[in-house]
Amino acid sequence: MAEQPTSGWYVEEGIGEHRAIRIEGGEVVAAKLYSLDELSAGHVGDAILSSRGAGSPRGTVRFDSGEEALVDGLPREASEGARLRVIVTRAAIGEPGRIKLAQVRPTDRPIGKVPSLAAQLRANGANVRVVHRFPVSEWPELFAEAWSGQIAFAGGALLASPTPAMTLIDIDGTLPPRQLSLAAIGPLARAIGLFDLGGSIGVDFPTLAEKNDRRAVDEALASALADWPHQRTAMNGFGFVQLVARLEGPSLIHRIRQDRVGASAKLLLRRAEMVEEAGALLITAHPAIRQAIRPDWEDELARRTGRMLRWREDPTLALHAGFAQALSA
Repeated sequence: MAEQPTSGWYVEEGIGEHRAIRIEGGEVVAAKLYSLDELSAGHVGDAILSSRGAGSPRGTVRFDSGEEALVDGLPREASEGARLRVIVTRAAIGEPGRIKLAQVRPTDRPIGKVPSLAAQLRANGANVRVVHRFPVSEWPELFAEAWSGQIAFAGGALLASPTPAMTLIDIDGTLPPRQLSLAAIGPLARAIGLFDLGGSIGVDFPTLAEKNDRRAVDEALASALADWPHQRTAMNGFGFVQLVARLEGPSLIHRIRQDRVGASAKLLLRRAEMVEEAGALLITAHPAIRQAIRPDWEDELARRTGRMLRWREDPTLALHAGFAQALSA
C-alpha cells in the first residue's frame, strides 16, 4: 500500500508555468497555476502613463513589454507620457470576448519581479515542497475539469463558466431540488479550492420555494466554506447565492479556457518531462500545439531531460491530447 503523502503544498516548477496542489488527509483540496510570462500581483516595475481622464485618479499605463494595465491612485501631478513606478495588484484575466487588463497602483518600492509560486506560498506560512513530480496523479483530471468547467457528483453536476461580471456556477441534476442543493455543496467547496476561484462568484442552485429549505442550504454552505475568507449573500427566492472573495489573478478555469492552445502546450511539456524510459523523446501533438511551443521552451525541455527531441504532428488529435514517448533507437 502506497504511503500517504504529507499534508501541505507541493509545487512543480514546470516549463513556462509553475503549478501547485495542496494535499490534506491524502486528498488534493486546492490548486494553483502560475504563468511565468504574466504580470502577476506583487510585480513592481516602471511604466508609461498612456492615458488619464482630466482630474481622475485612474488611467492606463503601458509597460516596456507592451502590456497595458489599469492604474488607480494617480498623484495629481502625473501627466500622460510620464514614467511611473507601479505595483501590480491583480493580474490580467481573460474572459469570453475580452481581456480584463491587469490592475496597478503607484508605489515607491524597488523594482522587482514576483517571487516564485513556492516562495509566495511560503511567505503566507505554508508548508511547501518543490518536487519534480506530484506525489499524486490528479493533475490531468484537474486540468480536464477546468477545461470543461464541469465537476460531476452523485445525482448532479456543477458547470462553471467565466463571464464578464463573475464566475457563474450552475447546479443541475436529477435529484429533488432540496436534496440536489445540499448534495452540491461539498463539490462546490471543492471546486472553489481546486479551481483557485476568487472575486465575484454566482452560484445558481435549484429554486427552493420553502424558506426552511433555503435556510438549510445557507447553513450547510456556511459550514462548508467556514475556512475560506469570503462574504456571501443569503439564497434568494430563485436559488441564487453570490460569493465574493479576494482576487489577485486568473483562476484555473480562466487560464485554461482563455488560452487552450497555450495551456495544452505546457501540459504536453510536463508530460514529456515526466517520461522515465531511456531514449530520444518522440512528442506527438496537434499542429497548433507544435506551433505554440516556443524555442526557449523546447531548449529547456532538452536541457532538463538530456534527450534529443523529435516531433510528430497529428491534426486528428485533440488539443490537450498530445503525448510523449521514449524511442529506444
